[in-house]
Amino acid sequence: MSTSARPLRAVRALFLERQHLARPRAAALTARRLGRFVEDVGGLQLDSINVLDRAHYLTVWSRFGPYDRARLDRLVYRRRLLFEYWAHAACLVPTSMLPWWRRAMLDYRVRHTGWSDWLRRNAKVLSRVTAAVRANGPMGNADFDGRRPPGRGGWWSWRPVQHALHYLWMTGTLAVHSRRHFQKRFDLLERALPNALGIQAASAEEFQRWHLERSLHAMGVATETDLSRYLSFPRFRPGARRAALRALHAQGAVTEIEVEGTPGRWLALTRDLAALSRAGRVPAPSLGTTLLSPFDSLLWHRERVARLFGFDYRIEVYTPGPKRVHGYYTLPILHHGQLIGRLDAKAHRAERRLEVRHVHFEPWFAATGTPPRGWDRVDQDEALAGLGEAIGSLAAFLDAGEVRISRVTPRRLRAPLARSMR
Repeated sequence: MSTSARPLRAVRALFLERQHLARPRAAALTARRLGRFVEDVGGLQLDSINVLDRAHYLTVWSRFGPYDRARLDRLVYRRRLLFEYWAHAACLVPTSMLPWWRRAMLDYRVRHTGWSDWLRRNAKVLSRVTAAVRANGPMGNADFDGRRPPGRGGWWSWRPVQHALHYLWMTGTLAVHSRRHFQKRFDLLERALPNALGIQAASAEEFQRWHLERSLHAMGVATETDLSRYLSFPRFRPGARRAALRALHAQGAVTEIEVEGTPGRWLALTRDLAALSRAGRVPAPSLGTTLLSPFDSLLWHRERVARLFGFDYRIEVYTPGPKRVHGYYTLPILHHGQLIGRLDAKAHRAERRLEVRHVHFEPWFAATGTPPRGWDRVDQDEALAGLGEAIGSLAAFLDAGEVRISRVTPRRLRAPLARSMR
């Protein structure tokens, strides 16, 4: 264990750098920047909620500002810069990392034995679905006949074809070819990703080490719990993860460090120690203001966010309305590396209007007090101006010609925020 503890400020700054939030919305989207971003964070999460925009579109906007969604779709589904698989949840992951994700596909049936009974009952469905896709090309759920079985809610109520498509995707027989109205269309893996079957899959041991290395790279510095919650698929047994960490430590690839003011051991890639030292010397961990999707990779492990930023965040989409504290779809507000509040918003597309239903600032920010974790004080006027500009950028991205702000907590900050947007 290192005798000199690293400052928490440096850990946070390196995390923001790896998440491409050191200079949010300062550079325009290019294919190279998109590829580097997703390689660094490990995955771009997908989600069907569309109250503002799809999660992956918002996450890219948070880094690069307004861009052409159709271009992003072409980079993913035509150029195949990224492909869909499970990483933290359903994600777009770099095609350059297919050799490692191929191992996860090959091992899926062994890891997920809960499929056994279903597979015995539906073997013919699997073969028929595969044959149909092979004969017809890209197909989605709607292209197959069949009815949802009666009764039985949840996952197992999927009709057999839908279940088969998911299983064939997770095991690497099929891949997501494209999306139509956000509905997946599947094709054979070797047609969607040419040469995929010729790629040598990593061994199980190589995959475990790579999986830990990618999570550590994305976070900069992490605890063992952080590692289990970041790239959370596939789930490794605790003993297997620790064995892989011991192997990386023995090779000198991972170093244990102490972090000021926090208990327990932290881990970093040895090659990142110099970057961690540089991060501790930067005047500010981040410059600029942006809004984060609830499914942003910075927020994947919310206990880590609380530890590093002093910000307690909860996705309230699944919370009954009367029990919500901040709103249905709240976007954390990142300003100069600090999370100063959250914003609940809704896009009214037909009216080309962005409704900001509630801006809820953190108490320390509203009181112009000392931020949590001893971070530097924030200039409130500058932060409000930055937020106003970020809301305007989001409105432009959503093609909203009008922005309406309903509630601000505390109320006295509503007028200066509104002025900043004129």
